[in-house]
Amino acid sequence: MTDSGRFVVFVTGNESRGDDAAGPLLLQRLEGDLPVGARVVCEFQLQVEHALELRGADLVLFIDAACGLEVPFEFAEAVGKGPVSSFSHALSPGAVLDVFRRIEGAEPPPAFVLGLRATRFELGEGLSELAADAVEAALPFTLALLEALHPDCWRKLAQAREFSSPRVGKKSAV
Repeated sequence: MTDSGRFVVFVTGNESRGDDAAGPLLLQRLEGDLPVGARVVCEFQLQVEHALELRGADLVLFIDAACGLEVPFEFAEAVGKGPVSSFSHALSPGAVLDVFRRIEGAEPPPAFVLGLRATRFELGEGLSELAADAVEAALPFTLALLEALHPDCWRKLAQAREFSSPRVGKKSAV
């Protein structure tokens, strides 16, 4: 990505719902290391309006808590190309990309999902030890992503993690 490129980070999660706070917690740890000009969108959930944030972007990162992971975090390219409900209030990263395709009539920018291992989401619960460990494990990996803001580099990292980590179902669909 060139200096004139636009990097967008979506962080979803609710700090009042146990491990759902993992994404916002990772964002807090990254704030001083985000590239100048990065656009950060921090919300409880993704909605159709978030597709507009993709306009003019060169690279996108979605960060969220993920259920069912056997490893502290997973990293994969978001593809979408599935049905998008007209009545959906909360969307997956792939669905946001599909909304962009529909409203812009063009392919969205390259987008990737960083899922953080999470096990509990009850209102008023604190962060579990597993989720706290996931944030710590993902921090150096995410810092490395920020050093190499280019989709090809990120694809190589995603492929390397895919071969070294067992894949399991997630809260956030890629």
